[in-house]
Amino acid sequence: MSPTPETEHPTWAAPAINRFVAVGDSFTEGIGDEDANAVGGVRGWADRVAEVLAERTPDFDYANLAVRGKLIDEITSGQIEHAVALRPDLITFCAGGNDIIRPGSDPDAVAQLFDDDLSRLSSTGAHVAVFTGIDVGHRPVFGLVRGKVAVYNEHIRVSAARHGATVVDMWGMDFLKDPRMWSTDRLHMSPLGHHNMAIQVLDALGVPHELTPEQPLPTPAHGWLPTAEDLHWARDYLWPWVVRRVRGTSSGDGRRAKRPQPVRVTSSR
Repeated sequence: MSPTPETEHPTWAAPAINRFVAVGDSFTEGIGDEDANAVGGVRGWADRVAEVLAERTPDFDYANLAVRGKLIDEITSGQIEHAVALRPDLITFCAGGNDIIRPGSDPDAVAQLFDDDLSRLSSTGAHVAVFTGIDVGHRPVFGLVRGKVAVYNEHIRVSAARHGATVVDMWGMDFLKDPRMWSTDRLHMSPLGHHNMAIQVLDALGVPHELTPEQPLPTPAHGWLPTAEDLHWARDYLWPWVVRRVRGTSSGDGRRAKRPQPVRVTSSR
């Protein structure tokens, strides 16, 4: 199975990028790709993209403002103007996923906030890459919000076309149906998933690179079929998530961004 779906993006010949700023939540922070040697203890696809970009530009630097658990209004108030002030050449912007999976959320209302944020980021002259949500139809529990994700994705595509942003179309990435792309919490990508996502981002942006999938990706024999592990997952991950929703708390409460200011990045090679 090839992790190379079609992506939607305007023609953009990637120039020498001197500063990259990543905006978002746990997906962009890198949760699921724990690495004791990485800043903040997690690496993630954005760090991996930054390492490739550093190979192209000697004075390249990178900031990652993303914080796990953040809703889109929190990203708006805590990250958007910060990103603008850093004057980047490239911004990745992923937001709204935590809102969409919450019961009772309105994808149209979330999309309006997304469009406002994308308008502000694009007004800086930086190139912006945005992400659709994944197709959760094959996954237990999360499949219940598939329709809302699909509606939100259509808004994202329209907004991206309006503001000239690149779309990294996760909905079309079949390799994300492989459970090995996901950590034990089933919500965040595994190191292998983050590695392959970095490839998708670089390809969507038209950035030359030498990254390849770390291993073949045959379809697993059992996929997402229910097993006894589901009970352990519900106890260890789903129930705590529900409790946080009831209490109005978040896994990101009290946390700061792992890279709030641009820092020089060196290649991992």
